[in-house]
Amino acid sequence: MVKPGLLDRLRDPSERTLGLLLLAPAFALLALIVAYPIGRLLFNSFFDLRLSGGGGAAAKFVGWENYALVWEDKAFWNATRNTVLITLITVPGALVVGLALALLANLPFKRQWPVRLALLLPWALPLSFVGLIFAWFFHTEYGVVNDVLRRAGAAEPTMWMLRPELAFTAICGAIVWKTSSFMALILLAGLQMIPRSLYEAAEVDGASQWQQFWQITIPMLMPSIIVALIFRTITALQTFDIPYTMTKGGPGESTETLAMLIHKTTIEYLDVGYGSTLAVFMFLLSMAVTAVYLRRIGRNAN
Repeated sequence: MVKPGLLDRLRDPSERTLGLLLLAPAFALLALIVAYPIGRLLFNSFFDLRLSGGGGAAAKFVGWENYALVWEDKAFWNATRNTVLITLITVPGALVVGLALALLANLPFKRQWPVRLALLLPWALPLSFVGLIFAWFFHTEYGVVNDVLRRAGAAEPTMWMLRPELAFTAICGAIVWKTSSFMALILLAGLQMIPRSLYEAAEVDGASQWQQFWQITIPMLMPSIIVALIFRTITALQTFDIPYTMTKGGPGESTETLAMLIHKTTIEYLDVGYGSTLAVFMFLLSMAVTAVYLRRIGRNAN
């Protein structure tokens, strides 16, 4: 029996060959927009590649030197600490606020579209615009927050953006406000998938609303919670726009995130090699967190 050639298999493809042909454009697109940039990033991280000086000097291979410099860089550890702290504060905060908003939007209103539209508005606003809004809210002289505190009896205005701990608090508040609506939309979709019959059976058995929430709502909503946490955590680790527009990393470097340090290194200092190395560390951090979530999903599936 003559084995069919490549052209014959393409003319009359099997199910497996047809699947590969249909997936080939997607694989090519992923290689173009994902694999190549990541590969180029790794490649640049092994070079001393600076665009400053105007001489157009060729990149110098330095091996692991950039990685050793990162390990000893105090600015890197400060930015990483700020990034992780923002993640640990804003992700649970957005989850709690988003869950409350989702439960509110899931109530049997006669007209639910105004409530659900209100959930979309914070999510639809650009990140930099949100940063500018909250920078105005917390402005020392004419900010809304200080005006409320003054009317409540505060003697002196609070310098929110000039004290590290207060500036960090303001940034976290802005991020929670911005991202909680995204969490709420995902959780609302999960709430609508829970059968009403489960609550009716629980009511017949005498379960209170609080017991129904912990024994039915939370367990049934857990897949949606995990998905929301994955997306929110990855974006939290890449936080840039809101802190940049509110404080530009100040006062000093007390609110500088890892993404801001990468931007400063590559765009302002034009050190592409070292900036690529910093970006590799942020990529590895994001992948490590994603792996933890995926392992949890796999454990739940089993």
